[in-house]
Amino acid sequence: MSFVIAVDGPAASGKGTVAAALAQAYGLPYLDTGLLYRAVGVTLIEDGLSLDDPEAATAAARLLDLSMLEKLELRGRMAGEAASRVAVHPGVRAALLELQRGFAGQPGGAVLDGRDIATVIAPDAEVKIYVTATPEVRAERRWKQILSLGEQATYDEVLADIRRRDERDSDRSAAPMTRAPDAVLLDTTVLSIEAATDAARRIVEAARAGGAKGSQG
Repeated sequence: MSFVIAVDGPAASGKGTVAAALAQAYGLPYLDTGLLYRAVGVTLIEDGLSLDDPEAATAAARLLDLSMLEKLELRGRMAGEAASRVAVHPGVRAALLELQRGFAGQPGGAVLDGRDIATVIAPDAEVKIYVTATPEVRAERRWKQILSLGEQATYDEVLADIRRRDERDSDRSAAPMTRAPDAVLLDTTVLSIEAATDAARRIVEAARAGGAKGSQG
């Protein structure tokens, strides 16, 4: 029996941490779909092409090699900004759509996190979670991550990036970031990693038991 867990939310909300923990807890394969868009963006940068060129971005998405997702530079600030810019291109999203749906449809199920998993990629997922936090808290998390990677940035710069990405992801014409009507809201603003993952597991267990959906956190 297939069991798909869809985890959506804005940048640095904690969705990746939650999704990875759920995948480990339930023994399911995990895909951070944001890395797909980061890989497309980094490919364009490395090839000297414009992130705002829809044809070049779509071509890069069609030729994407999943082995690229292991590259460390995909975790950096530049890659995150690039991902948000290439994700606005409908052709990029279309090129990556079947890859993501194929991952979600594998026997036994899977855990995927991103911006449109519950709304576009796996609308029939057994569990849908929308992870969020205030922009200020998300910026602090991302800022610390950037520093840990040896990159330089100020908190104010990162906060501006977060707000710009939120606006771009929410306003794009192709699969805008939005909470699915039947997704459970998990606000991690004041939650530790342990508390957030525990709350996510409770959401999954409630879904498996046929419990009503609501909000957590």
